[in-house]
Amino acid sequence: MLRRRTQPATSPDPALKASRPSARALALMALAGATSLFSFEPFGWWPLQFLALAYFFYQVGMGTSSRRGVWLGWAFGFGWSVAGMHWLYIAITRFGGLPAVLGAIAIALLGLYMGLFGAFAGGAASWLRRKWSLPVPAFVLLVLPAAWGVSEWMRGWVFTGFPWAAAGYAHNVSPLGGYAPIVGVYGVGVLAALCAGCIVMLTQRARWPALSLFAAVMVGGFTLKFVDWTHEVGQPLTVRLLQGDVRQDQKFDAAYLMDIVGRYQGLITAAPADLIATPETAIPVSPQYLPPDYLAGLQDFAARTRSHLMLGIPMMDSPTKYGNSVIAFGPGSSPYRYDKHHLVPFGEFIPPGFRWFTDLMSIPLGDQTRGAALQAAFPIKDQLVLPNICYEDAFGEEIAAQLRNAPRPATLLLNVSNLAWYGESVAIPQHLQISQMRAIETGRPMLRSTNNGATAIIDGRGKVTQALPFYGRGVLSATVRGTEGLTPYVRFGNQAFLLLGALMLLGAWFAGRQYRQRVS
Repeated sequence: MLRRRTQPATSPDPALKASRPSARALALMALAGATSLFSFEPFGWWPLQFLALAYFFYQVGMGTSSRRGVWLGWAFGFGWSVAGMHWLYIAITRFGGLPAVLGAIAIALLGLYMGLFGAFAGGAASWLRRKWSLPVPAFVLLVLPAAWGVSEWMRGWVFTGFPWAAAGYAHNVSPLGGYAPIVGVYGVGVLAALCAGCIVMLTQRARWPALSLFAAVMVGGFTLKFVDWTHEVGQPLTVRLLQGDVRQDQKFDAAYLMDIVGRYQGLITAAPADLIATPETAIPVSPQYLPPDYLAGLQDFAARTRSHLMLGIPMMDSPTKYGNSVIAFGPGSSPYRYDKHHLVPFGEFIPPGFRWFTDLMSIPLGDQTRGAALQAAFPIKDQLVLPNICYEDAFGEEIAAQLRNAPRPATLLLNVSNLAWYGESVAIPQHLQISQMRAIETGRPMLRSTNNGATAIIDGRGKVTQALPFYGRGVLSATVRGTEGLTPYVRFGNQAFLLLGALMLLGAWFAGRQYRQRVS
């Protein structure tokens, strides 16, 4: 049990006193981190995340050694990351051609790297505990949640970032999701960690205050879900979202090119709509390698039927310069092009010094040109549609910046993806959950057109209103209406989350100061 003093607690287990935990303690911590997988979709057991974080916080709180906090945080982050992102193994072995042993090593190395952010959370929190002589409540309820949130935020941008499986994504349907339009996904993660801290405090004498704080946080989030941060605007659009279900092992094989482009030509021209959207790289080659009349035929269809087409296709500007793009055309519209800005390391760009690693795999379009950070939306009638490509929608701050910096913010978001790289894994439902969080943060409907799932329509509150079954060909037809207005998160981005963390640390410092005055 944690003690109220700042010294380490007395325990029969010598490992709890040691600056470096035992192998058993590290293995249990990694297992606790791995259980977080079940808090995300397709499982959705979000309360389990509170218990996983509570175990982490409790074990870190059993000692005051910063080194011990680093080791425990590293193990927890390793388990969290490997479990949450294990599906990358499918892409780099089944479709990338990397031998199974090397694939397993690569995923383990990724987990070791991701664990460094958990190590930062555990180590920094333990260091502040000693430096500020913190009482247990301030450490567990303020410093640990703030340190955890900062570590997740750093994971989202260091070395271009990889924020997949951030804690807040598990709470798009929980009461904590009500805070997302204010503090974003990282702020929701801090509040989830605060709830975990309340569970830890149940081991102390202040059980009722901890339960009261837990209830207040949950009730506050539930209440905020009823706030309308944005409102519908303009005329509704008829949309057709295409899901071609092209096998990944055929997608970039020249023998199947005509079948693929013919398949999408048939899906596109089957019926008109205000917006027809295809998945990412639905057309797997640049226009130079298509039949001369292919794009012209699609443009003619759009003009005749008063339709607008947003087409995923790689665009080549020179023999060595190409991008992952969406082009669009329609009646009276100027030519439109959106280029993917946030590229996937090793899959879409090669980090310096790692070409030898990417050369071991056969991943097409693996060294792309980065698009501009801010790009215009595509006008359709009186709506503005802003696309993002694949895992770009895992970066909420960048989408928020697109909205707040535009002369007229987009009214609809469109994600085009191809997750066939990851087989029948949890990647698809996890990505859908990420898109739901973006809709909640921005108050904008999110349309999704994907190769094999999840093709869906998400309203401005993050609810999936319609979706196609995974792993099959189909067309999702619906009528949608955009929204206008800026949520606090769109206005201020992650600054609101960082302010929350700073206030928590300030409160902890003040609590430590008061504690030192009482005991001196």
